[in-house]
Amino acid sequence: MRSAIGGKQYDAIVVGAGPNGLAAAIALARAGRSVLLFEARQTVGGGSRSAELTLPGFIHDVCSAIHPTAAASPFFASLPLQQHGLDWIYPPAALAHPLDDGTAVVVERSLQATSETLGPDAGMYRRLLGPVVASWERLASDLLGPFPFPPRHPIPLARFGLRAIWPAHALAKTLFRGERARAVFAGMAAHSMLRLEQPWTAAFGIVLNATAHAVGWPLARGGSQKIADALACYLRSLSGEILTGRPVRTIDELPPARAALFDVTPRQLLRLAGRRLRSDYRRKLAGYRYGPGVFKMDWALDGPIPWKAPECARAGTVHLGGTLDEIAASESAVGRGEHPERPFTLLAQQSLFDSARAPEGKHTAWAYCHVPNSSTFDMTARIESQIERFAPGFRDRILARSVMSAPELEQYNPNYIGGDINGGIQDFRQHFTRPMARLVPYSTSARGIFICSSSTPPGGGVHGMCGYHAARAALRSVL
Repeated sequence: MRSAIGGKQYDAIVVGAGPNGLAAAIALARAGRSVLLFEARQTVGGGSRSAELTLPGFIHDVCSAIHPTAAASPFFASLPLQQHGLDWIYPPAALAHPLDDGTAVVVERSLQATSETLGPDAGMYRRLLGPVVASWERLASDLLGPFPFPPRHPIPLARFGLRAIWPAHALAKTLFRGERARAVFAGMAAHSMLRLEQPWTAAFGIVLNATAHAVGWPLARGGSQKIADALACYLRSLSGEILTGRPVRTIDELPPARAALFDVTPRQLLRLAGRRLRSDYRRKLAGYRYGPGVFKMDWALDGPIPWKAPECARAGTVHLGGTLDEIAASESAVGRGEHPERPFTLLAQQSLFDSARAPEGKHTAWAYCHVPNSSTFDMTARIESQIERFAPGFRDRILARSVMSAPELEQYNPNYIGGDINGGIQDFRQHFTRPMARLVPYSTSARGIFICSSSTPPGGGVHGMCGYHAARAALRSVL
């Protein structure tokens, strides 16, 4: 049965116009299905939005900022997004990781060039990452989706898994002798938002390091909103329709359709469609685990950040956390429900490479640190102290700042439960089996109802793969 609004018929309804909801709608429209997409806010985007958060003329990314997973996404690669207004900018270096001695480890696009700065660990760095970079296109199809059984590329995946299953702290201590390699690996692994002593955290370190060399870490010219806008523009070119400013409180408000796909987390799916789901499925959704939140800051600056290590100005992203042990201590504190004195801080400096982000001569900066879920603790001073530690004089350049606590992030984007930007904890138990162990994790216990958010594989990030796989599941089963 098809739905009808204003006399027009639709095959599928998608709720939520974040990158995954947009991707799901595009995949359905490309398959020739008619699609109607509902978005509660006045603009599409979800975690991919930009706004003047501080002062007029300063464009800040509200949530996501740097996009290695978008560059790595096979689905995005298949879309003509450049024809719809998306222009990627690749900074000269993906990442800089400053240290207290005034130097910085710089992750270049070249694996060889990066390894040559790591002293005694140059060879080990190449041996760890070289095979992953070389087989990245094959590995990506297995890593960016549900658990691959049987795997499409078993040999590269097995090689990856032998290292990926390790705790990042133990792997770094075992493989690397110097603090430079250990530190940069720890910063990559800390994107997991897990304690680095936990199994599987090494996977994040390996994958993010590999993407820096294999595909790069781009930012969107004009702001991350441009990604969502390009997706929406392409969807409309396929005759897909989008209704903004239309919050959905329950599935009963939707017109009937053969498929309804929800770009929401399990807690929201229970509220929206719980009455249509089996009791055992509802219980499992209720047991879904959310991870730490984030405390987010943006600054309007009177000039570029004055890094002690000038090479930091070549990178779009800067990891502030010092050594492996210091980063591990910060993430462990968050895991215990505490607020670290020296938080591991992820910083982006988009305006160095995109003049559209700030008035002439001015700059923007974007940063966040991890905090316990739903924390209301103000981390402003601690984050700014971490920046000042590696860039003395930073505070003197602040014209204005924007601060968002974990609950404020959830208020802004309801998918960020307690400030959890990954749609749920991504440990080994809940990475490939999110939201639960199920042959088709995007399907639910009710025929025609699907979940397409980052609470499904492959998890957080602006890549659209959750939406793509959910759409494929709907096409196979009901469309």
